[in-house]
Amino acid sequence: MADHKYKRWQYDTVNKSLQSRRVIVLSGSRQCGKTTLSRDLASIDAIYRSLDDVTLLEAALSDPHGFVRHGNELMIIDEVQKAPTLLQAVKMDVDQVQKPGRFLLTGSANLYSIPAAKESLAGRISNIRLRPLTQGELYGKQPCFLENAFNKVFKTHEIICDKDAYIITALKGGFPEALSLGIIQEESMWYKDYIAAITQRDLHDIINIKRQNSMKELLYVLAAWSSKFIDISAICSSLGIARQTLVSYINALEALYLVERVRPWSKTDYDRVNKHDKLFMTDTGIMGTILGWRFEKIRLDGDKTGKLIETFVFTQLAALIDAQQQEYQIYHYRDREKREVDFIIENEDGNLLGIEVKAGSALSQDSFKHLKWFRDNMAGKHTFIGIVLYTGENVLSFGSDMWAVPISVLWG
Repeated sequence: MADHKYKRWQYDTVNKSLQSRRVIVLSGSRQCGKTTLSRDLASIDAIYRSLDDVTLLEAALSDPHGFVRHGNELMIIDEVQKAPTLLQAVKMDVDQVQKPGRFLLTGSANLYSIPAAKESLAGRISNIRLRPLTQGELYGKQPCFLENAFNKVFKTHEIICDKDAYIITALKGGFPEALSLGIIQEESMWYKDYIAAITQRDLHDIINIKRQNSMKELLYVLAAWSSKFIDISAICSSLGIARQTLVSYINALEALYLVERVRPWSKTDYDRVNKHDKLFMTDTGIMGTILGWRFEKIRLDGDKTGKLIETFVFTQLAALIDAQQQEYQIYHYRDREKREVDFIIENEDGNLLGIEVKAGSALSQDSFKHLKWFRDNMAGKHTFIGIVLYTGENVLSFGSDMWAVPISVLWG
């Protein structure tokens, strides 16, 4: 696997959890590197079983208790969502053998979307998310951006990037195998095959799709709307799908980690706050392939490059948040006066980081007007630091706790 030469940010988190928790669930989209990470963590005598193996899957379904029975070794079960009945067997095993590091389960679907999983493993698991490779992992950097930003420290990356470089990087996405190909045409074909496999096979593990073409059309619509507000009624009208069906399809795509919501920041009495979620594709390589975007076709299209780069920034921020020991929450803000902040990140102390994303290299005081308004009217007594991430080269101050910061500082 291509990600073998990169240390994943979640390596230490999983390793530490194995020392104290009986069951660890490592979840994330298919082929994002879960199996490689699991094997990197496993001792030489660990038991490894993948439910992608048809014979092993049949055995797991036929005799779940026999399947999970083992000695004191770590047992790794890949793609556990294919046999939800195993979870009850795992529960019984760890109730009898109360020893840490007993099971490492990986799943390409969110187990909490499976009702049986909620009951079986409640309070017994450490649930860890693995995302596609970030730029920080590719460059061998530590996930320090959030801690540094709250301390107003911005470390630039040694490789200077311009807008074109960010577009190219975003279109490559973060899947290890696609990145290892190194040829744009082959990467594109890999992503097409990946999307086909997800829609034709994996979705059926968690939902009965009655209209295959509608799901493909929905994926296109959601990719085109990435970084925008979800409007269920508008999507229903454009696709001719019943609202209940559409909601179940979107939930299934979320369960497979293809799309993700960012909730609105609404910790205020201000009654003009927009309460809609924003939706993001979780990988910009998938997004670009679904939409048929190529560098030459979109580099001069401000709307498309804006969506792509904002989605790319989201994928990096989300992975940074997952990798932290401290708890961070990510939101967005918009009100009826169309004041908008792309991302609001809140730390455990209630302090706030406001982040705007600009797919350009020229900024002015006007670029900070919504951040300043939010600081003055919404942040209250909490510290608020405003950042405009842009495609320029320099870290620049634009007033008290207002900073222009190159996007590459995310992995600086």
